[in-house]
Amino acid sequence: MRFDVLTLFPDIFTGYLSQSLLNKAIDRDLVHVDVHDMRRWSTDKHQKVDDRPYGGGPGMVLCVKPVVESVEDIQKAGNTPGRVVLLTPQGRQLNQKVIEELAQEERLLLLCGRYEGFDQRVTDILQPDEISIGDFVLNGGEVAAMVVIDSVIRLIPGVLGDETSAVDDSFSEGNRHLEFAQYTRPRDFRGHVVPEVLLGGNHEEIARWRREQSYLKTRERRADLLDE
Repeated sequence: MRFDVLTLFPDIFTGYLSQSLLNKAIDRDLVHVDVHDMRRWSTDKHQKVDDRPYGGGPGMVLCVKPVVESVEDIQKAGNTPGRVVLLTPQGRQLNQKVIEELAQEERLLLLCGRYEGFDQRVTDILQPDEISIGDFVLNGGEVAAMVVIDSVIRLIPGVLGDETSAVDDSFSEGNRHLEFAQYTRPRDFRGHVVPEVLLGGNHEEIARWRREQSYLKTRERRADLLDE
């Protein structure tokens, strides 16, 4: 799967792309990530891509020309056009169902905003899929783009060492319960002991215990999921 990230701050992604599962997936050619600096499409001698809003108001707005032209040029660079995703607090809420939908795509273009956002004509012309990672405001869309990438790659075959990990995750397809508690060594730490059922080797009992614990945790913390 290919991700194209359009941003004003490409260096933010340097460390992120070189770590953990994502880096391994890139090394194995399961995932390809290109980060593009939108300033390259600026015609201003200082590479400005923002300006004051018409009608007045605080802050700066990202200009339509460099943003639209950067997306159009990057679309031509791949074998197939990608789905354009604009990360914005005004978008539809990101959840596991949306992640599963995005994971079906061969290519995603992730558009990271800054300042007071984009000129409205960016949305009018590109018609992106507007997505929000929550009801809060970030300094920019870069962190949100990382959230999308991190979530989507888990569903790409071969990325996880154990393919059942993604299936058992909270919020995964068909699973509306939070994940059960997990334990590892030591068996006893400061009087906190691993539940006996996990030590007996009876897989049927363990599976039943995990289902019960998953239900109880969901009822306590996210009863709205049970209502759904």
